[in-house]
Amino acid sequence: MHDWTDSYPWTDDEILTWISIYAFSRAGPEASVRIYYEATHASDMEEQGRKLYGCNREGVLGLSYFPRDLNVPPSAYGRGLGSVVFERRHVDGGHFAAWERPELLVGDLREMFGEGAKSVVGKILG
Repeated sequence: MHDWTDSYPWTDDEILTWISIYAFSRAGPEASVRIYYEATHASDMEEQGRKLYGCNREGVLGLSYFPRDLNVPPSAYGRGLGSVVFERRHVDGGHFAAWERPELLVGDLREMFGEGAKSVVGKILG
């Protein structure tokens, strides 16, 4: 957790909570890595990306990149996964961006789905 963040100051309680969620859940700690297994066993790179990000050609896609994530792909890779309607590269944040930089991720969601993005929401809702 330390190496996958951007200098986030984890507290003992946060670390114990995260470990407990994985260790004591019914699915077990392996459940958190299933997505990576699926992605690495796909037949080609495009299919790996689709499985990893759970997207398909029919939907629209919003991308938020954080520089201290485990893998920060080039924009061209993300754009090959589907119809990208929102994309932002942040200057800080890591793999656990929703926890360590929630205000940035919420800002991206608000911009993608907010009042000024009616065309995006219309595409999604049909």
